[in-house]
Amino acid sequence: MEIIVNPSPQQWKALCTRAVADDAVIEERVRAILSRVEAGGDAALADITREVEGRDVDSFLVSREQIAAASALVDADLKAAIAQAAANIRAFHSAQMPQKVEVETTAGVRCVRRSRPIDRVGLYIPGGSAPLFSTLLMLAIPAKIAGCREIVLCTPAGRDGKIAPAVLYAADFCGVDTIYSLGGAQAIAAMAFGTETIAPVSKIFGPGNRYVTKAKQMVSARGVAIDMPAGPSEVMVMADDSADARFVASDLLSQAEHGGDSQAMLVCGSEAFAADVEAEVARQLALLPRKDIATKALENSRIVVFTEEPEAFREGQVCEGEHRLYLKASRSKACPKQAEGSSAAIAFANAYAAEHLIISMRNPWDVAEQITAAGSVFIGNYSPESAGDYASGTNHTLPTMGLARAFSGIGLDSFMHSITYQELTREGLESLGSTIIKMAGAEGLDAHAAAVKIRLEK
Repeated sequence: MEIIVNPSPQQWKALCTRAVADDAVIEERVRAILSRVEAGGDAALADITREVEGRDVDSFLVSREQIAAASALVDADLKAAIAQAAANIRAFHSAQMPQKVEVETTAGVRCVRRSRPIDRVGLYIPGGSAPLFSTLLMLAIPAKIAGCREIVLCTPAGRDGKIAPAVLYAADFCGVDTIYSLGGAQAIAAMAFGTETIAPVSKIFGPGNRYVTKAKQMVSARGVAIDMPAGPSEVMVMADDSADARFVASDLLSQAEHGGDSQAMLVCGSEAFAADVEAEVARQLALLPRKDIATKALENSRIVVFTEEPEAFREGQVCEGEHRLYLKASRSKACPKQAEGSSAAIAFANAYAAEHLIISMRNPWDVAEQITAAGSVFIGNYSPESAGDYASGTNHTLPTMGLARAFSGIGLDSFMHSITYQELTREGLESLGSTIIKMAGAEGLDAHAAAVKIRLEK
């Protein structure tokens, strides 16, 4: 990992850069896949699956018998772990149920806002070397709580033509209605456009490789909602001298093992601590089965050390740039025991806007209060990111690539949409009539004004 000491604010934009591959070729391929599925339906899906996976498929639908057989292969301890994690996820998301809003804004004018479940949602769960059945819990459970009428799952089969047993068990456990053995951009196309056997959904959720991500982005431009734009997974750890280098190294590696394009960042206040973490990363990395993947991710990962305040902080200047960082506002008066340089660390963390942010510092909640951009925050030395990935109860489907400045992670409201209602009595319309007519006239929309006048003239 590269170590950068006291970077100037002008360097921060470059340090916050993620590993982004050129998607021009992928975009062309995905566009072709989407067109083929939209035009050819099930036959196109079968052809693409034969070309990509080298297997013939008579039916993509996973039967109840297949689900039962796979579930029997999942050991009791894993089933118990899934049940405990599911209970925590259910508890946290059940508490997010939105309340009806009803206000009489003016006498005789009643305004209402109600939330309704999305009727039909599609979930995508990747296969590969790490079948993410945990993500299935994070998506299917809130969908059920929200009241979605139908939950559809697409997930690819492995090289043996079978879906990972834990994925099928988790899907059945969470109440997924229909499962298709279908992966890649073609699965996104099927859920977006529909085929002879797969009905289209209103919103698509779930992670995937660059083909899946690009397909989601492209169908979203065609009127199909998606959960959020997504990129490679990432973590930032903020640490002071109260942190344990072993813990920090394990957190960085737990993210790095996701994929070669993942990114792990450490922000700390000591070069000695940075060296300790670097050494510990090397020691733990050698023990990992996925060390080749993690090693590649670490090539794009960094340790940023702030031992002093940047000059712009000391002078109270504003740093103009992509993130428009108001450095003076990042000074902390609420946390006097922070290590020197932590004001800069907080501002840098907000500039990076991490998907996962771990705060291993003496006063973690004081620091967390000043964080304005992060997908999910993990407080203290005993809150590893893996807790949120699996079982604490929060959702692990989170914004990446700096989008945490504006996007939220998945919650119950992600599976719902809101409808507003208004009811005006004649008295209510009379009280607002002149206002509506004046505003409509000022915009040159005479028919809008007439819709009020004709009622009041009756």
